[in-house]
Amino acid sequence: MIKIGDLNLGEFPLLLAPMEDVSDPPFRAVCKANGADLMYTEFISSEGLIRDAAKSVQKLDIYDYEKPIGIQIFGNEIASMREAAAIAEAAGPDILDINYGCPVNKVACKGAGAGILLDIDKMVSMTAEIVKAVSIPVTVKTRLGWDENTIRIEEVTERLQDVGIQAISIHARTRKQMYKGEANWEYLSAVKSNPRITIPVFGNGDVDSPEKAKSYRDRYGVDGIMIGRAAIGYPWIFNEIKHYFATGQLLEGPDLEERVRVAKRHLDFSVEWKGEKLGLLEMRRHYTNYFRGLPHFKPYRTALVTNESYAETCELLEEIARVFTDAEL
Repeated sequence: MIKIGDLNLGEFPLLLAPMEDVSDPPFRAVCKANGADLMYTEFISSEGLIRDAAKSVQKLDIYDYEKPIGIQIFGNEIASMREAAAIAEAAGPDILDINYGCPVNKVACKGAGAGILLDIDKMVSMTAEIVKAVSIPVTVKTRLGWDENTIRIEEVTERLQDVGIQAISIHARTRKQMYKGEANWEYLSAVKSNPRITIPVFGNGDVDSPEKAKSYRDRYGVDGIMIGRAAIGYPWIFNEIKHYFATGQLLEGPDLEERVRVAKRHLDFSVEWKGEKLGLLEMRRHYTNYFRGLPHFKPYRTALVTNESYAETCELLEEIARVFTDAEL
């Protein structure tokens, strides 16, 4: 069984990746209902937390049905990160996660996220201070390195383990790659083969099907898999992977009724949590995958991603359920 502190996550947990403007409570709710074993919040700015910024504080919202859940923070100042860690712990998560992997310029180029991979000593010092600041398990999400010339992920994992982290999730790309090119999981295999590494190692990057999940599990020996982009608009992927692991058979995908039902649930919670304007806006990224495979769907997709009325969007979803009832997905 894979454990983080006292948390038992089962034999091979499937994790929902922390994704900005995606991994919010509405999306986490539908992923949890469809098999996600451990989820993380969107990453939260340490500076925003200690300054009580409304957007950062709202991201601390977690619910009992989500547990186990981790809150993820990012920043480039050790003192601010230590203070933010204590604030996050007070919100009641099971885990505190540190983001050392975000590749976007506004984060990485300020020395936070993947930017700290250019200063491993600071990364280790910051982690040690955060571990001391909280009583819950601390985990890390990171990348292989800044670029192909700075890949030191075995050393990084060893040193972070030595200062007290209890699990690590590794996106098998460098910061330079962003989300392009193929993820190189051979480095994760090397980390797992290192006899000094005793904490769980979770792999992330390019897993978008049950077959690939099983192949990567068997080939690279990781302790679990973190799913990110493949879950957007398709929360069923977690249960589909679990079914394939258990039976070797592909689970039939959700029918149209199920897709509309879950999309509507997701939309309702999104509007409830963020308000109509923002709730509708942030749902737009999910619709393509919720209804992937429907023939001649473009006019409906356009309407869904441009509509600014909750009531009209609900009507659109009902119309989709009627019009495409007999369509093959």
